[in-house]
Amino acid sequence: MANLKEIRSRITSVGSTMQITSAMKMVSAAKLKRAQDAIIQMRPYANKLTELLENLSASLDSSDGGVYAQNREIKNVLLVTITSNRGLCGGFNAYILKKAKALINDEYSNANVSILSIGKKSSEHFQKNGFNVISSHDALFGDLTFESVAEVAEDIMNYFVARDYDKVVLVYNQFKNAATQIIMAENFLPVQAAENEGAVVGDYLFEPTKQEIVEQLIPKSLKTQLFKAVLDSHAAEHGARMTAMHKATDNANDLKDDLTLFYNKARQAAITGEILEIVGGAEALNG
Repeated sequence: MANLKEIRSRITSVGSTMQITSAMKMVSAAKLKRAQDAIIQMRPYANKLTELLENLSASLDSSDGGVYAQNREIKNVLLVTITSNRGLCGGFNAYILKKAKALINDEYSNANVSILSIGKKSSEHFQKNGFNVISSHDALFGDLTFESVAEVAEDIMNYFVARDYDKVVLVYNQFKNAATQIIMAENFLPVQAAENEGAVVGDYLFEPTKQEIVEQLIPKSLKTQLFKAVLDSHAAEHGARMTAMHKATDNANDLKDDLTLFYNKARQAAITGEILEIVGGAEALNG
């Protein structure tokens, strides 16, 4: 049985850990509010722009400049994995890594798959395990602006136009609420045309020209789509960390209560033992 000094030391240690997890929970809660506001404001615009892009893509072909809508035989695939730079957020990163590996081993098992990593946890894992990581953008969350994400999106689009990759897929956590994240494997390139069975395809006049629309709208929409995915992941990360730290604080509190109870029992047992020794010694002297 551990002595009283060791138990006191453990109680102090658990108390310090509980203070840290509680502080991290409050920090994540504060950051979550800002990140949640950002994605909630961004999502309707991004979804509508994607819808417009899909409808436009239905009327495009390569002669119109629809290079981003070209469906080619899938030989080379690029997975854009979005994780966090830090841990202590439950299974947030593990789920993305698991999903990416499932895509590599199952859906794209006959293709050459490369990784473009956003987030330190993703780049470290895939590099350590021998995957082909073409680039890492770990500093993106330190300067999370549309311009910085747009630069990454431009690189991805250039890879696709140069035929380095035939398909690009985003793998990230979509924010639903503080306790729930939805694992997404979202098509990025080629741009998919809208699939509306009842839709009537008409002959439209475009102003400006279809070529100009393609050159402006599609790249902007793709940049917006990636920015939305990064914002989603950023909000989901803080939600996951806040939930994980809340659970850790509760567990530490329960452990502290158990240790305190154990300490009190051990102290009472020690006091009882000393009293018995004193009484026994007194009886021996009187006898």
